[in-house]
Amino acid sequence: MTLTSFGPANLIKRSPETHPLTWRLRDDAEPVWFDEYQAKNGYAAARKAFADMAQDDIVQTVKDAGLKGRGGAGFPTGVKWGLMPKDESINIRYLLCNADEMEPNTWKDRMLMEQLPHLLIEGMLISARALKTYRGYIFLRGEYTTAAKHLNRAVEEAKAAGLLGKNILGSGFDFELFVHTGAGRYICGEETALINSLEGRRANPRSKPPFPAAVGVWGKPTCVNNVETLCNVPAIIADGVDWYKSLAREGSEDMGTKLMGFSGKVKNPGLWELPFGVTARELFEDYAGGMRDGYTLKAWQPGGAGTGFLLPEHLDAQMYAGGIGKVGTRMGTGLAMAVDNTVNMVSLLRNMEQFFARESCGFCTPCRDGLPWSVKLLMALEKGEGREGDIETLLGLVGFLGPGKTFCAHAPGAVEPLGSAIKYFRSEFEAGIAPVSAAVPPLAKPIVVGA
Repeated sequence: MTLTSFGPANLIKRSPETHPLTWRLRDDAEPVWFDEYQAKNGYAAARKAFADMAQDDIVQTVKDAGLKGRGGAGFPTGVKWGLMPKDESINIRYLLCNADEMEPNTWKDRMLMEQLPHLLIEGMLISARALKTYRGYIFLRGEYTTAAKHLNRAVEEAKAAGLLGKNILGSGFDFELFVHTGAGRYICGEETALINSLEGRRANPRSKPPFPAAVGVWGKPTCVNNVETLCNVPAIIADGVDWYKSLAREGSEDMGTKLMGFSGKVKNPGLWELPFGVTARELFEDYAGGMRDGYTLKAWQPGGAGTGFLLPEHLDAQMYAGGIGKVGTRMGTGLAMAVDNTVNMVSLLRNMEQFFARESCGFCTPCRDGLPWSVKLLMALEKGEGREGDIETLLGLVGFLGPGKTFCAHAPGAVEPLGSAIKYFRSEFEAGIAPVSAAVPPLAKPIVVGA
């Protein structure tokens, strides 16, 4: 994995003015520990927030900046913060960092936690001050062992500097921060499943309402934000709303910058901090370098396995939620995957749906039964043993498992790539249907009730 500078061919170096998330990164990819982080203006935003800003002003500033969640859903962060109760008598509140980065083809949060752990801690400290939360948890993907080691060291450094614990910066405000490693469940990316897991329960999503802002961890008000989201907070506080909004390209409805990437058989797979509104073609050609010699681009996903497939003709779409929405799918995590001309789409989808079926919590029937059903159909098509009507059944499952049909967003995300793959590459699915003469015996005659 590489992380290059802002401009093509490394012509423009990362700077605080253009790269709020990544300008402090070291060229050797080693972690930026406390002394170096502080020398690079680290914790200056936290000191400003504590000394010069009322708690409600911090919330309003983040809202005015237009910061949206970077985990995939894109909900406005300031609006989410505003849902926390204003009642001062509620003195137990929690801030959770969703660091359970289980989305296939996504590693942006890992880079931030491994190389800039203090940026996340500073973002959480400012957020805790704004939300009046006295305790925070970083719910970390269990496989991220290096990130866990670096975060725990950074927490101890911040404690030693008086930036975590009791009476932070003489303000009378207390905030404790803990790193909690999960057990490796994709469903914990859903905030209420994450809360259940943190409490030691089975990682099932909860019914909403009530929302976590009202009833969260151990029944107390709780705010859950993604790693990259929280890492944007210090720069917004330090440099202001107008500057933050100016980072995005013209036409983008999303503000600031975003960690974006490209993987697959591209010449330069990697991760870059880019302004919202950059086109997917720039990301693919100027940063990822296009396809390797001997391969052509067949399809691509804009932001993780749970986003729909797009074609090469869609590369001129701008990389922000509305821009990708115009071509029929979601921005997701912003880390794209290139599918080359050697890949069979049926096999690729079978692999994806197997993952999603295994990661279902099993709570609701459409997801629990529908995803394994899709896997069985795809396996038959992959072997050339499909039946007439299998493709229609798959499309029916895409509808039955779509938004609003299941308890949480797991199943809708799982079937979005399936629906788009059939839309654009139906012939590959049809090729898996066995000739009538070679087909397996027909199904038993259906039982008709009352016959």
